[in-house]
Amino acid sequence: MTTSDRLSTATIEADPEVPLIRIARDFHASPAQVLRAHTDPELYARWVGPENLSTRIDHWEARTGGAYAFTNIGPDGEEYSFYGSFHEVTEERIVQTFTYDGWPEGVSLETMRVEDLGDGWTRMRSQSLFDSFEGRNGMLESGMDVGIHEGYAALDALLEEADSR
Repeated sequence: MTTSDRLSTATIEADPEVPLIRIARDFHASPAQVLRAHTDPELYARWVGPENLSTRIDHWEARTGGAYAFTNIGPDGEEYSFYGSFHEVTEERIVQTFTYDGWPEGVSLETMRVEDLGDGWTRMRSQSLFDSFEGRNGMLESGMDVGIHEGYAALDALLEEADSR
C-alpha cells in the first residue's frame, strides 16, 4: 500500500438499504494505540468531537459489560451529553451503544474494528446501526461529519505527540 492509498480523511457512507453509517480512516499508529485512544478516558476527552467543544468524562468503564457517559461543552457553556454501554472491548474491536441525551430514542449500535496495515499504519473501520432511516439521517444532518473530521485530526496530533516521546 502506498502513502497515496491511505485514508487520511475519514470516509463517511450511508447505506442505501439499511439505516447504517460506515466510517473508515487510517492512522499512523499501531492498532493498540488507536484502541487505547478510544478506551482511555483521558485520551478520548482530548480528541473527540469538533474543535470548538471540550469534553468532560462523567463515567467511563471501557471494558466488556462497562458503560460510559461524557459531555461536550461549547464555548458559551452549552452542554451536549452522551452515554452508552460497552458490549465488547477486545484488541481487535469495540462494540458499544451510543445515545445522545437530547434524543434518547435514537440509540445506535456501533462496531469499530482496527486492522494493522503494516509500516506503522492502522485502518479503523466503524459502523453505526440505527433503528430507523430517520434516526440515521438525523445523525448525518447533525454535523457529525465536522466532529469526525476535526476529532480524527486531533487524534492524529495526539498519536504523533505520543510517538515523539
